[in-house]
Amino acid sequence: MPSPSEAAPSSDFPPVLTTALAAELLQVHVEYLRKLVREGKVPCHRFPGGREMRFLTDELIDWLKSQPGEDQSTSTARPEDADV
Repeated sequence: MPSPSEAAPSSDFPPVLTTALAAELLQVHVEYLRKLVREGKVPCHRFPGGREMRFLTDELIDWLKSQPGEDQSTSTARPEDADV
């Protein structure tokens, strides 16, 4: 049995997500998620009429895994930045 730290983070989410739930899953603001959708960067499905958006949990997880994983934060020291 996997420990809680090994459990899939998406296990608490249904297979089809609203914009709010998708933003929560990705841990981003809803407006930022909408911007990514407008730019065609995040997989999204729209109902006929085009206004309502839905996201598939598995697609979002796959999309997130495909993103570059480099730490670009300036708040943590990197080995190459350390004075030796």
